[in-house]
Amino acid sequence: MSYRVVCFSGPDGTHMRQVAALVAARLGFTLVDEAIITRAASEAGVDPHVVADVEKRQTFMARLLDALSSSSDASGHAFSGGVSVYSPADVPMTEDLRGLIRAAIEETSERGHVVIVSHAASHALAKKTDVLRVLVNASPETRSARIVESSGVSEGDAMRAVEESDAARADYLKRFYGIKEELPTQYDIVLNTDRLGTDDAAALVAIAAGA
Repeated sequence: MSYRVVCFSGPDGTHMRQVAALVAARLGFTLVDEAIITRAASEAGVDPHVVADVEKRQTFMARLLDALSSSSDASGHAFSGGVSVYSPADVPMTEDLRGLIRAAIEETSERGHVVIVSHAASHALAKKTDVLRVLVNASPETRSARIVESSGVSEGDAMRAVEESDAARADYLKRFYGIKEELPTQYDIVLNTDRLGTDDAAALVAIAAGA
């Protein structure tokens, strides 16, 4: 069977994005990543960095609502991570953001011949039969070592980054898709890049995709 869409998911430090880029090149597909965030942000009238924060960490909206619960003046609160402070009128509700992100993913998939990286696209498109869902993973030790190599941080900081990334990922899947536990059976292919190189991983996915 040939697939029109390949969705990649995976935590930081797994080389997921490198594998996805190689697969897109092998298949002649368009690689879609931050474009989805940018489109969602554009339609919502929200800065792209705010939407990105919604997806990858504690949501801007959650922090804003927490602030509003303790004060009626949201402008009196600062938020970490370099994110600008918006008034309630400037920021859509979480449901709106979720709808925009999912709509962008679904519209992109309808065009076909795309590789979609992250944004939990595998779950947004779980019911589509022409979508190949790929999970790229690696052990925490391997992921931590890669973060040390790529960013130059200490081993302790890298391990904390892995733990924080995993917690944020689990929180996102639970909030946006109601997934209490991520399982291998939620994907069609699961790749372990502890030993599997990016070229070999990409070759396997390309074959499965019908190349």
